[in-house]
Amino acid sequence: MNNEILVRNHVKVFGEGTKTIIFAHGFGCDQSVWRDVAPAFSKDYRVVLFDYVGSGNSDKEAYSIERYESLRGYSQDIIDICDAMDLKNIAFVGHSVSGMIGALASIERPDLMEQMIMIGPSPYYLNEPGYSGGFDKTDVDALLDMMEINFREWAKYLAPVAMGEAAEPDMTKSFENTLCSNDPNIARKFAEVTFTSDSRDVLGEVKTPTLILQTQYDAIAPVEVGQYIHAKIPSSELVLMEATGHNPHISYPEETVACISAYLKK
Repeated sequence: MNNEILVRNHVKVFGEGTKTIIFAHGFGCDQSVWRDVAPAFSKDYRVVLFDYVGSGNSDKEAYSIERYESLRGYSQDIIDICDAMDLKNIAFVGHSVSGMIGALASIERPDLMEQMIMIGPSPYYLNEPGYSGGFDKTDVDALLDMMEINFREWAKYLAPVAMGEAAEPDMTKSFENTLCSNDPNIARKFAEVTFTSDSRDVLGEVKTPTLILQTQYDAIAPVEVGQYIHAKIPSSELVLMEATGHNPHISYPEETVACISAYLKK
């Protein structure tokens, strides 16, 4: 076991099962967002949580713009962790951009994942003729500018958008604090990579059986995006949750656990 990788990505392991489930956080987050979901799987799985390099309590000295200028740098984090722990045939749960990061890892290393669950994924966040990604380019440019000018105001703006109107105020405030805890320079680069990457052309290469969890209303990854991914990934299933917002694992953990569990038992 490569402890250097485990320290680099602040890997935490718990649970009693023989099979492994890995939870991958989205942009602006860290492994703490799984606190109300991951423990539910500890009796049946070995649960692995981690932070991408540059996020949470990872070793930020290991961050480099060259490696993380594309989503493939982040997918390499997943591959590195699996190799360091000698993991294969895992269940992978990825929120938001981690859906595409996981997809890239599954294509490069088909041996790693037996099942993949994407929560609020998007292969491309920008609108263009024939495709509704959710954002115009001017929206993304303004968001990136806001991150440079006033990082805290950016977090204050994004938190309620991501959590949705139905979320409890305390949850939204907690998510805002999570966003604020990021290194502003690294977070801005991750945001740029997240919101400008186009992974649509690789979806057809995903061979891992995949569950797409889509909420009723998601301002960041609209329902149309979930439907698009479902149409492109051959062995996929789309579930429209009762939940709303982009972070159902935070605001609707019970339903999220139920949806993941039902899929894993198939």
